[in-house]
Amino acid sequence: MVLNDIETRVLGSLVEKDVTTPDYYPLSLHALVNACNQKSNRDPVMNLDEEAVRQALFSLHDHGLAGPAGGADSRVNKYEHRLQEAFNFTRAETAILCVLLLRGPQTPGELRGRTERMHAFADLTEVQSGLQRLLQREPPLVKMLPRQPGTKESRYAHLLSGDVEGWEPPSPAVVSGDSVRIAQLEQQVQGLEQKIADLQQQFAGFRKQFE
Repeated sequence: MVLNDIETRVLGSLVEKDVTTPDYYPLSLHALVNACNQKSNRDPVMNLDEEAVRQALFSLHDHGLAGPAGGADSRVNKYEHRLQEAFNFTRAETAILCVLLLRGPQTPGELRGRTERMHAFADLTEVQSGLQRLLQREPPLVKMLPRQPGTKESRYAHLLSGDVEGWEPPSPAVVSGDSVRIAQLEQQVQGLEQKIADLQQQFAGFRKQFE
């Protein structure tokens, strides 16, 4: 099983919306495209069309990772992930893998902050425990990358798209007091952007009830 970038984005988006907006899950194709193309909590930001997402769904269905949702409104086809059926994850493992799918390699500290809406980790030790369980799968589902110069934490990457030995960050991070504070502010802004996007989606669904 080796997923391409679009399949990874589609799978991660389905998992995220299942946990964070269960009232609007499973997703229609249109809603799934919007989820894939979000500007917040995505790295890189993509601009996928419905055909690209549809083809990714076909491939994920072949892998047993996603497919049409049963029991949904027959007028609109909706889709769901099948990660739990495939791997029997804990909620912590699901949250970690979801962020790795949507944002690429992350440190344990980044994972703890960016999984908050999916699973509240008590501390970094709990994050590390979740990562170790994913590392010890057969075959492993995540991998620890070599520590970058000047950084305190190693990053972890998922292996659903194959090995990531040659992965390099887009630009070297400068570690300083200012950069840490900026990173924290960026995470807060991203969290607010996500909440706004979710509220907009909920409002759109509410408005449709009166159309």
